[in-house]
This record gives sequence, structure tokens and C-alpha cells, in this order.
Amino acid sequence: MPVFDRYEELLDHCDAVTLAVSPVAQPDLAVAAARRSTAVFLEIPIAVDLSGAEQVAQAVALSHVVSQLGLTWRYAPPVRHFLTSAVPRTRRMGGSGRVVSGPPPGASPANRPRFEFGVLMHEGPHLLDLLDAALGTVVGVSAHGDPEGWIGLMLEHQGGRFSEASLSAAVEVEPRAVVEIFGSGGAAEIDCAEVVGPDAFEIMFQEFAEAVAQGTPSELNAERGLHLQRLVTEAQTDLLRQ
Repeated sequence: MPVFDRYEELLDHCDAVTLAVSPVAQPDLAVAAARRSTAVFLEIPIAVDLSGAEQVAQAVALSHVVSQLGLTWRYAPPVRHFLTSAVPRTRRMGGSGRVVSGPPPGASPANRPRFEFGVLMHEGPHLLDLLDAALGTVVGVSAHGDPEGWIGLMLEHQGGRFSEASLSAAVEVEPRAVVEIFGSGGAAEIDCAEVVGPDAFEIMFQEFAEAVAQGTPSELNAERGLHLQRLVTEAQTDLLRQ
């Protein structure tokens, strides 16, 4: 396997890159790849702030390269069945979601994003994405609570639907990531902490490889990452006002 001294040199010798870096570093690396017509697989969140996310999405759009997001939940077969089969049967009207877990065990490489940037930025995009996919595009969000304790979100979805979301990484419980959808046809529920396993990662990277080979865009792309970043930023702004 060849070794390169410079990232830009690597980009000139590959069709795609998978970025597994801090959201602080990701925009520069993703923009450089897109400008060299290299497909990019992006971690969530795609940047540490809205400006960085806008740069990534713009570079990907201008270069017409394939991009895909590490929204792990969305690649798990049970989650896909939930969205395509269980949710429509509810004749959805609204819903709720909660992601709760214990405090981060420390600043190890695996949990550093949560430790440094908080549960809203680390887990929020995944929860917002699934509620958005289930109930329609989120067009408004308001937030309250303690960023280091419990955060509550009120979401308005396109089409007149509403949902509530809660996030905390400060409670001593087994991790859970539950989404519930309700409507005149009943209810649908899924706990992503239980159903998302290694197969989701296999499907995620397989679909990225296929998208790069075929040049086909993914629904879970940089533009989707920018949409989620806007929602997180709106929630962060509300929390800062308190």
C-alpha cells in the first residue's frame, strides 16, 4: 500500500476518502477532497459550526462529488423497516424521541466528540434526522434545559406535525435511543440503541462504495448534514439565550 507525505497527494491517487476526524478538522479535509473531485464519507456532525458545514456542502455541490453521512441508525435494517413500514401504518400525527446515557467515561478517542462538544452536537443530529425522516422535514426547533444535564427540544415539521425530543448524557442508565410515532392508526416505536449493530456499519460502507462506483447521489449527503447542522445551531442558540 502506498504511503503519502501530504493529504493532497493522497487525494490525487484515490476515488474516495472516509473521514474519521473531529468536527473541527473535518471541513478543511472535506473541502480539499471535493475540490479534487474525490468522494467523501463524512462523520456527524459534519462541522463544529454552521459556517464549516456550509463550506462542506457548498464544495460538494460545486464539485458534483458523491458524499455520504455516518448517520449509523439509518443503515440498520430494523430502522429502515420502522420508517418504511411501521411509521406509515400509524397515519402519523406527531411523535417523540429521547437519547439518554450515562456520563462520558473520559476523553478517549472513541468518546472525545461527546466529551468536548456535548450530547446535543454528538447525538442530536442522529435523533433529529430520524424524527425528520419519520414525520417530515423539521422547519423549526426550540430548545430549553441544561447543556450538561437534560435538554428538551420542540420540533415543528413540514405539513403541520410536531414532536418533542430529549437528550442527556448525565443519567445513570443503560443507553437508550427511543423514537415513538403516533397517529390515528396507532403507534410505532424503536430503540436504536438496541437494534443498531455491526451490520449497520457494513451496510453503510458498502452503500458508500457502491455510490462512488456508480456515481449515484445518496439521500444522506452533505446537504442533509447541513440541514441537521442548522437545526442543532438553532437549538444551541436557544440554550445560550437562557
